[in-house]
Amino acid sequence: MSATMTSVDAPSPAPAGRRPWGRRLVRPGAAALSGVLLFLSFPPRPLWWLAVPAFALLGWTLYGLRLRAGLGLGYLAGLGFLLPLLIWTGEDVGPVPWLALAAAEALFVACACMGIAAVSRLPVWPLWGAAVWILGEAARARVPFGGFPWGKIAFGQADGVFLPLAALGGTPVLGFAVVLCGFGLYETVRRLVEYRRAGTLPRGPMAVALLAVFVPVTAAFAALPLVDDSAEDGTATVAAIQGNVPRLGLDFNSQRRAVLDNHARRTEELAAEVKAGKVPRPDFVLWPENSSDIDPYANADARFVIDRAVKAIGVPTVVGAVITPDTGKLRNTLIEWDPARGPVDTYDKRHVQPFGEYIPMRSFVRLFSSDVDRVRRDFGPGDEVGVFDLAGTEVGLVTCYEAAFDDMVRDTVTHGAQLISVPSNNATFGRSEMTYQQLAMSRVRAVEHGRSVVVPVTSGVSAVIMPDGDVVRKSEMFTPDALVAEVPLRSSLTPATRLGAWPEAVLVLVAVGGLGWVAAGAVRAGRGRRAQDGTGGTTAAE
Repeated sequence: MSATMTSVDAPSPAPAGRRPWGRRLVRPGAAALSGVLLFLSFPPRPLWWLAVPAFALLGWTLYGLRLRAGLGLGYLAGLGFLLPLLIWTGEDVGPVPWLALAAAEALFVACACMGIAAVSRLPVWPLWGAAVWILGEAARARVPFGGFPWGKIAFGQADGVFLPLAALGGTPVLGFAVVLCGFGLYETVRRLVEYRRAGTLPRGPMAVALLAVFVPVTAAFAALPLVDDSAEDGTATVAAIQGNVPRLGLDFNSQRRAVLDNHARRTEELAAEVKAGKVPRPDFVLWPENSSDIDPYANADARFVIDRAVKAIGVPTVVGAVITPDTGKLRNTLIEWDPARGPVDTYDKRHVQPFGEYIPMRSFVRLFSSDVDRVRRDFGPGDEVGVFDLAGTEVGLVTCYEAAFDDMVRDTVTHGAQLISVPSNNATFGRSEMTYQQLAMSRVRAVEHGRSVVVPVTSGVSAVIMPDGDVVRKSEMFTPDALVAEVPLRSSLTPATRLGAWPEAVLVLVAVGGLGWVAAGAVRAGRGRRAQDGTGGTTAAE
């Protein structure tokens, strides 16, 4: 009886190779948490340093795993990061586009994490792993539909100690340093834990782990002299107009005339303030993207309103307009408007936004959201770099979404821009974090290329940024404003500007080299097993 009771009441031993449920959930939970920490490292929170422990935790999660496990855990990390980061994409169209975008972009993170798991057993693995992460970012910035670089690790570092590295090698080098530091931190801890268990500390591997932490930090401090806000070509006094919109969301365009009137009125008010001596006279004025969604070439009334405002301020003004040709696609255009001659030059946005300014696979996408039909007529891209000569200042033009793409910004500087303007329209995304994420991009770009950056936005946040990334003027959201500031003009090129895509290409080659090393090892191991089976090794049949 006693034996029977014991056999019934005693817990059954866990099957061999199976872990309790709690332990089985530790790695998935850690993967998701690493993604959440990455999200929390992005603006508007000044918690840039969280990216380092986030990658340390991700390194612990992925170290030594098989490819399939790395892929699955990487997808959880990607969702933990991108779901909260991109929630603004569903601000006015519901959760389906947001969830679809985050789920698709998380696949790139998953593939990168699978690669990191693969290289984690190589010598100096933090180096290979960080390069693989940059390979994933490079792919995500290019495909599909021209790519979606939003959420590059570099864009969360506008307040961080690593920021000077943007001037050295652009966003790829900046992001690589952060990831390498995180993986190095985990490897250092892992080696110390092994030392406590085994009582021996391999000096070489421990030195490599410490270098992975200290080299990126040291390099960032060494790059500080590259961050220069001196006025090489004098200064310019610039005004950024934020006229505000009548209401939030996609339907703000239904009151297009009100948006135009708001920006014209705020410009005329600025002219009165200048005349009264309250603010200095600007050398030129910058309006935001979509500040006139009424085509001034086709609508005499819109042309009159713009012309009156520009004449009142009396200096060249850049106006963001939607151009509606009789045939063909729409154009998201910036117009240089002279107070005496009217419109004298234009720049058509080159990187138009998929599912926002044009709808790929329209009939298929309509199955999931009828909001695609709000975009009744697609926008088409321009093909020329935008640099306007405004009262003797060469101003590079990067329209909104284009600021996320390395080449879009660099092109303006290599074509002579002494200052960069990023006119944007964030009214569609309400009071979400999107505008702060985009502002951080512009701060990184300022340091990357050593240029002042002016960000006029229809509804905020508008800002004036110095070449060292500091914000000297900033507006409130959904409040009319006119930011007037004197900014330095510069013509020298940073190493990042000179090198262009080369730093990213080198890091991609490093990643491919590491993955190739792993693949070659797997092939050799497979050949060895087959050779053993064919020369007397024990086979399954035997």
